[in-house]
Amino acid sequence: MALLAVLWIVAALSIIATGTLRTVRAESRAILQARQQVEAQALGDGAIQIALQGLVARNQPLASTTTANIAYRGVPIEVEAMPLNGLIDINMAGLPLLQRLLSVAGGLSAEAAQATAQAIVQTRERRDARGGPQRFEAEEDLLRVSDVDYDLYARLDGLLTADLQGSGRVNPLAAPFEVLAVLANGDTSVAQRIAAARDAGQVGVDTSALDGSLLESSASRRIRVQARVPLADGGYVRVSRNVDLNARTPNGAPWHTFRMTVRLEPRKS
Repeated sequence: MALLAVLWIVAALSIIATGTLRTVRAESRAILQARQQVEAQALGDGAIQIALQGLVARNQPLASTTTANIAYRGVPIEVEAMPLNGLIDINMAGLPLLQRLLSVAGGLSAEAAQATAQAIVQTRERRDARGGPQRFEAEEDLLRVSDVDYDLYARLDGLLTADLQGSGRVNPLAAPFEVLAVLANGDTSVAQRIAAARDAGQVGVDTSALDGSLLESSASRRIRVQARVPLADGGYVRVSRNVDLNARTPNGAPWHTFRMTVRLEPRKS
């Protein structure tokens, strides 16, 4: 009996030791991943600063999306600079554009898209204590709208801005493909044709297939700069800054960052 008890104790200790070892290994991997992500964020910030210095040196507002490969501390990083008027402004977009957004990108029926678009306008036009419209301070504020749940918001994420302070129309030369598809009312062949011509540097891209009332062609000094930093496991860290090139900061920087996000993009299997 004593021997049996000893064997049971040894077995129990072995199980505990195995579990502890697995926990330590998992924690070590988590710490390593967190460290890599912090390092990647710092690299992304550095690459963004280099890209912004180039934009400021040119002293021109940005009229279309530009992409550059920047090597920072030996790491090749893809940096994209996009005028914010390439996105859909949830504070200024009119009902027709919001309805298209909700129908094409959100997947809602025509009736549901119309009702939700009206709810968005009603929410942003509510008056605050000083009598001014409340507006949306961030894209996530769209979840304040009663008809918008998280699943719908997730489908729209990446197509929106609350920071433009513009006309409510969209610059197709700066728009991501998904926004072009919205402007084309879901006709992806039109969106692909425009995106291909634009990305090839074609002069005078034909956008006549899009609704002209939803478009603008002006340049913008409010931009989104994104750096995509590769990780050792094949994933990426995407560092994004919304920047006003017209504003100077108290520390003397010739631009003002008014929003920053960091996202992990896991390796595609």
